[in-house]
Amino acid sequence: MDFPEGQLIPVNGVELEVFTAGDPTGRPLVLSHGWPEHAYSWRHFIQPLVEEGYFLIVPNQRGYGRSSCPERVEDYAIEHLTGDLVALAEHFGHEQAFYLGHDWGAIIVWNLAMMHRERLCGLINLSVPFMERGPTEWIGFWEQMLGSDFYMVHFNRQPGVADAIFEANSEVFLRNVFKKNQWLQPKTELPGMAFIAMAENDALPGDPVMSDEELQVFVDGFARSGYRGGINWYRNFTRNWHTIGSFEQLVEQPVQFIRGEFDMVPMTKNMRDFVPNLEVHELPCGHWIQQEMPEEVLALALPFLRKHYRTG
Repeated sequence: MDFPEGQLIPVNGVELEVFTAGDPTGRPLVLSHGWPEHAYSWRHFIQPLVEEGYFLIVPNQRGYGRSSCPERVEDYAIEHLTGDLVALAEHFGHEQAFYLGHDWGAIIVWNLAMMHRERLCGLINLSVPFMERGPTEWIGFWEQMLGSDFYMVHFNRQPGVADAIFEANSEVFLRNVFKKNQWLQPKTELPGMAFIAMAENDALPGDPVMSDEELQVFVDGFARSGYRGGINWYRNFTRNWHTIGSFEQLVEQPVQFIRGEFDMVPMTKNMRDFVPNLEVHELPCGHWIQQEMPEEVLALALPFLRKHYRTG
């Protein structure tokens, strides 16, 4: 099955570029991508999930592709990102849906499960575990622990710098970001902020996650949207820390979490304290898990969906 054609749908005060597949009367699955990604990152999942009878709703989220890119940083706060996904399900006539998230998309889905608890039947999240809301807001904590060159701190403390560098070197940046098997080669130490180094160095270790033709979809997407909108998601971490303090830090729905053994995102050691109905798996891959090992991810996800979200 080819990747579906996108359509612009007005929801929650913005227009989102949305790719749908399957029977609209089927049970809805909303697939939430991360950064610096695109709805196309779920391409390997379209046909297998449609064959299971699900209706897929796969957006380019605000700040990406042909979707709206609001000017204000606060327009990318967590209440808007979660609200977009809930509104999309409603647009297609569904009060509830099952959600799949990767990277930042997983962060959105974790928070959606707390902020709109009645709207989720269950969730499958990849790569980024549940983030405990500790006593210190995240950006200040990471700055103290990891320094000013940690990319999330840099995005907040030096607004606009990384955005401009990525846009000036977009194909080099994306080609270096979407690598796998780096752990099999000698480690390359680059000074400064890691993602900026990826944009300014032509050849870094690792093998391509995707073909040149597939990569071009991402290059074209960011040529249209730029990088500011997606990076603005990071610039709301402090605001989001305050917002989610109003919600119980508990995800009650059935959850499957799948991570890569070589992913640099650390595992939350006490995740079951916050996610009691949890199933965890690890695969021998890196961060781009649904693109690196799609068949293996589906081999885990499909039985979980059949158990917790039957179509018949």
